[in-house]
Amino acid sequence: MAIDDLLDEHEQSERVRGWLRNNGGGLVMGIALGLAAIGGWQWWQQKQVGERLAAAQQYDTLVHEVQAGDVKKAQGTAATLVKSGNDYAALAAMQLAKKQVEAGDTTQAIATLRAVQSKDPAIAAVLQSRLARLLIDDGKPQDALALLGDKPTGAAALEARGDALYALKRTDDARAAYTQALAKLDVAMPQRRVVELKLIQVGGNPTRPENRS
Repeated sequence: MAIDDLLDEHEQSERVRGWLRNNGGGLVMGIALGLAAIGGWQWWQQKQVGERLAAAQQYDTLVHEVQAGDVKKAQGTAATLVKSGNDYAALAAMQLAKKQVEAGDTTQAIATLRAVQSKDPAIAAVLQSRLARLLIDDGKPQDALALLGDKPTGAAALEARGDALYALKRTDDARAAYTQALAKLDVAMPQRRVVELKLIQVGGNPTRPENRS
């Protein structure tokens, strides 16, 4: 090996050693942070799974309490689930609200549904429609309209809007809402017949789309 080659290798080695002296601490710290991030992610994943399992068990407890007619215990379990903020909270609230309505406590059922939200659009839509119906039943159709907004999109929300408008004696507007709801319901859906009857009640003339199946 030539002297020049040995000098080049020695110079390169010294450069590597110098770089490690200057940057070695940061390199070690970077590796440590990377390992910590991996460990933290695994811990977070395990924590999430644990929380979902706990929520599922609480929801199962709630269902049994509701079925047993123990509303007081069910309210406590539902309150715990609502604080969790997951979708079991929404399901729990609907279960409890149903039992409260059956017990004649519509005001408490409204409070139960108002206390919970869902990040899942489908569940949120069901919550909104159920709450709107409870408000109408409680003699608060204007509050139901405010909840639903001017342009609801789902069939259930449009039907609830029609119910609120009908309660306010705004028959023409109710007819328009029921017509829009009907357009979103398949012929085979049981709820379609209910909306048809409501539309007839406000002077509408439901027409069934051709069944091409």
